[in-house]
Amino acid sequence: MFSKILIANRGEIAVRVIKTCRRLGIKTVVVYSDADAGSLAVEMADETVHIGASPANQSYLVADKIIAACKQTGAQAVHPGFGFLSENAGFAQRCADEGIVFIGPNPGAISAMGDKIESKKFAQAAGVSCVPGHIGEIADTAEAVKISEEIGYPVMIKASAGGGGKGIRVAWTRKDVEEGFPAVRAEAKASFGDDRIFIEKFIESPRHIEIQVLGDKHGNVVHLFERECSIQRRNQKVIEEAPSPLLDEATRNAMGAQAVALAKAVNYDSAGTVEFVAGQDKSFFFLEMNTRLQVEHPVTELITGLDLVEQMIRSAYGEKMAFGQSDLSINGWAIESRIYAEDPYRKFLPSIGRLVRYDPPAEGDKDGPNGGYVVRNDAGVREGDEISMFYDPMISKLCTWAPTRLAAIDGMGRALEDFHIEGLGQNIPFLAAVMDEERFRSGKLATSYIKDEFPDGFNGTTPTAVQLDILTAVGAAMQRVYATRARSYESGLIGEARDEWVVAIGETRLRVKVGGEDGAVAVELLDEGRTLFLTDIDWRPGKPVFKAVLNGLAFTVQAAPAAEGFTIRHRAAKTRVLVLTPRSAELHDKLPEKQAADTSKLVLSPMPGLVVSMDVTTGQQVREGEVVCVLEAMKMQNIIRAERDGVVKAVNAKGGDPVAADEVLVEFA
Repeated sequence: MFSKILIANRGEIAVRVIKTCRRLGIKTVVVYSDADAGSLAVEMADETVHIGASPANQSYLVADKIIAACKQTGAQAVHPGFGFLSENAGFAQRCADEGIVFIGPNPGAISAMGDKIESKKFAQAAGVSCVPGHIGEIADTAEAVKISEEIGYPVMIKASAGGGGKGIRVAWTRKDVEEGFPAVRAEAKASFGDDRIFIEKFIESPRHIEIQVLGDKHGNVVHLFERECSIQRRNQKVIEEAPSPLLDEATRNAMGAQAVALAKAVNYDSAGTVEFVAGQDKSFFFLEMNTRLQVEHPVTELITGLDLVEQMIRSAYGEKMAFGQSDLSINGWAIESRIYAEDPYRKFLPSIGRLVRYDPPAEGDKDGPNGGYVVRNDAGVREGDEISMFYDPMISKLCTWAPTRLAAIDGMGRALEDFHIEGLGQNIPFLAAVMDEERFRSGKLATSYIKDEFPDGFNGTTPTAVQLDILTAVGAAMQRVYATRARSYESGLIGEARDEWVVAIGETRLRVKVGGEDGAVAVELLDEGRTLFLTDIDWRPGKPVFKAVLNGLAFTVQAAPAAEGFTIRHRAAKTRVLVLTPRSAELHDKLPEKQAADTSKLVLSPMPGLVVSMDVTTGQQVREGEVVCVLEAMKMQNIIRAERDGVVKAVNAKGGDPVAADEVLVEFA
């Protein structure tokens, strides 16, 4: 077995590979850029090598620097992770030429299947059903428009070397192609160093299902069943699960057999993924093959019991696969939620900054209302780390496993409750909303799911009856602690503290009577004739997380004092909770509502990033929908459009300028 492996990647996948190498007794080398100098992967590795500036095209994408680091440290093999150089056939061949083992498929397989254009040509020649489209390079925008209109809208504009949701757009009109084609090409160049683009028909309301394959250098190939990856936003996966709620055994076997046949045809000898677009009728078409480890590989590991990183290493070393297809079976159900540094309340735009608090749920076996479940969290960060603008916005991958799908979903809901992050925007409330949403729980999925269920964006959810009880009980319990503490610091106060209050949540007013001691509180709802019993309370002033059991139901909320009352969030239900005296409640209802500031004449930066281009000038007449500027952050370009007609009064930024969230870019007269 190898004695030392270099990891040509960063973040959570670098940490993931290190963990397997440690278990196998293999020493690790991690390369790092300026931005990752203090990262968890750098801390965990046995050796480290600095390879350049923060932009990926000056560090992680420079093959010469990776090869030099291998030679410097004596690493016998290199694991590329995913992204960066993982599907670069030239890099794999370069490793072979230099006597370094590439832990991934052979260069021929990467060339045949790793390139989106070539893979479709190969699949068509092999008789595999493919999505209709133009299989070939496209020279410019004019040709892209011509091809799109020949195929018929809507179409998908995709980077040939793309992956991870980068370099991809859906175009519904000619204008979408004219704007989307150059944007996709720019993203592809920045993210993959390859700006070739192809176009294919976009199939509406499809499901995205992929088959995990695994091969060795002795001609053996198996499939490790499927993953459902239909919950996507901007063509980037958000929630994955294994197996798929769509497939029956016959369809699963058919997809698996086709994936294995395709892998064998190119002598595939590592972990890889054959992706399909599937109809609700269980029909399916080959989409592409990812010749690398996938981000969502943990759910496959959880249902099969295999370590895919270990299998990749063993295959690269030349070992024969120790099992066959008949030895594999599906055990239980697994869900993965991608925790992203993005603000769901601001149209999911990237949110960079420091993890002021990072407190994930404890991993391992847990007890739940529908039985036990397992929590796994793959991360490459710690509290205090910074999420920079140079790389993917992923913070971690939270996974749960349980014997059944609903138990795994319920376990994920609880795990998301227990995940606490401060310092930047993150999508945990949104993920929690999906776990509670009936369509998701029923398994009726499609790649349009997020657009269908959240057409106006995400603004949280209205508290359910149970959540209203939780918010009421927590607010009352917190107020009791603060009131008791205040009395202990005051001199001359006699008698008991007040126990009757009015809890105000939105328009709801609840008269309550609060009693109890530390660790247990009873909140009597005076107008309803019932009592909320809080037990096992784990909270004290200053602690951002309130854990307890309400009438037998364990829960966790994010809770903090606000300018008035408390801000409390349970899953996706976030609200201000006021605990008032009866007289204060009367007066409070007479206060006028605060008016929001008028920003209708301002174009604000929706996120921190770099201005790629400023497309308007002072004095220019602009029509609604016209492009004002283009911003870039975390390898994604975002087109900012005018929301109304107007004349530009002032332009406050230019191409190349860094900008902060809510910074005024353009002012209209």
